Amino acid sequence: MKHAGKDHHRRRNRGALSSSSPSPPKTRPSGSPSRTSGGKVATSATLLDREETGLFPGSGYDDPNPEPRSFPYSVKQQCWEKAEKIKGRDPERWRRDPLGNIVFRKLVGCPGCLCHDYDHIVPYSKNLGGKDHTSIVDIIHQGGKSTLDNCQVLQAKVNRSKGNKTDISRAELIQRSSYCRVAGRDMDLIELTAYGNVQRAPESSGCRMQ
Repeated sequence: MKHAGKDHHRRRNRGALSSSSPSPPKTRPSGSPSRTSGGKVATSATLLDREETGLFPGSGYDDPNPEPRSFPYSVKQQCWEKAEKIKGRDPERWRRDPLGNIVFRKLVGCPGCLCHDYDHIVPYSKNLGGKDHTSIVDIIHQGGKSTLDNCQVLQAKVNRSKGNKTDISRAELIQRSSYCRVAGRDMDLIELTAYGNVQRAPESSGCRMQ
């Protein structure tokens, strides 16, 4: 009976120790959103933030090369803004390239007549016709830089046709353009498909369709 009392006392002590010992802190999985004091979820970065800060390959910011081949995101934004506007259309959605081709903001790098690229006016690299150079770096530096001054919005088909040539005339580039006859109603339907609405230019008196 004496031993049974001691065993019962030991079990009670173990139970007290296990209940009083602190549980290990819960860890938050890496990359999960945190909560602010108001209970709102705060993400580390939005999709746009990550593209602008170079967390996506090809954004231009993660490239260790001080003269990257692709235009940084901010340069593309400014390049679009300096392209010719189309009267009556939202300039955030529609522009003209230097050859007069209409291009749509959402269509980038595709082969259609409304698709556009961000083109190096002076090609980033070009074939120097068999001239002897010490390294590929010498050839690359003969080309244009990925800067705003050297950027233009250009119909994708023309850009691919142009390649790295510098001796193509404007008339020849116009001939290589993919002609696209787009009426206002067609542009409305394209906007409805891509954005879910039709947005007119601020100075336009046209109706806004929702």
